[in-house]
Amino acid sequence: MIVTERWDKIAAVRRMQDYMEDNLQKPISLSQLAKAAGYSQWQSSRVFKEITGKTPFDYLRSLRLSKAAEVLRAGGRPKVIDVAFDFVFDSHEGFSRAFFRQFGESPKKYSRKSEPVKIFMPERIRDYYLNLQKGDVQMTDKGKTGTVFVQVVERPRRKLILKRGVKASHYFDYCEEVGCDTWEILSGIKEAMYEPAGMWLPKSMVKPGTSTYVMGVEVAADFSGAIPEGFEIIELPPCKMMVFQGEPYEDDEKFGDAIEDFWEVMKRYKPTVYGFEWADADAPRFQLEPQGYRGYIEARPVRTINSDK
Repeated sequence: MIVTERWDKIAAVRRMQDYMEDNLQKPISLSQLAKAAGYSQWQSSRVFKEITGKTPFDYLRSLRLSKAAEVLRAGGRPKVIDVAFDFVFDSHEGFSRAFFRQFGESPKKYSRKSEPVKIFMPERIRDYYLNLQKGDVQMTDKGKTGTVFVQVVERPRRKLILKRGVKASHYFDYCEEVGCDTWEILSGIKEAMYEPAGMWLPKSMVKPGTSTYVMGVEVAADFSGAIPEGFEIIELPPCKMMVFQGEPYEDDEKFGDAIEDFWEVMKRYKPTVYGFEWADADAPRFQLEPQGYRGYIEARPVRTINSDK
């Protein structure tokens, strides 16, 4: 079971992330972040890196560069120097060097591109929980790893940008066939409704000679933006998804055991007790990128029993 201290650290990092987002175009000091976190400056820096894998200012720089990239790509041809100053870079040269290190090309060249590229995706602890809070059912179950939280969320009519494999039935097969950089490319699609996910497609969505397991990201039903080369887009109808979330784990070496125990809980889970039935033909079943701070997350489509909805 996760200890209270771990949740305190996660909450402190969330407060620092919120402060960064709220003041992204202003100078930010470690003292200000520490005040937001409620820790000392030394503790704040250490805890932030422990939870996110980045120091606060490495994270802040990556976040600012990603937001600057969105501005450059949004149209209107803004001046690079104006964007640099807007995101608290001291000079055109310093901004251009940092931008090149992160994206592999200059801001000016990037602003003329229409295709998504690999951008920094911040670990938004808050956003994940806000998404789950939109659901209308909350349940729990027990496994060897502790409590598994279960919630039903509504997915609207939408589209899915995906890249198919050949025979892959799970993540590691897919990476061998297609490559794991697919995830980073999907992360660069700014119109995404949610974070990228690994997915098991219903039979009706599997093309002959392609894999059941794919990687994709959902976008709005009226999406008309650029599709990365080698990807395709399909429509998804409205549906309900039952989201399963395991407890956070602190040691990456325990990742495999955590997922195996998690799957045992899902295997014996009876949605009918809560008025639902599995509806695997309605939508892809998906898994989110495993992150120790939030536990393993997987979702499976369901329907309300005795309802046309």
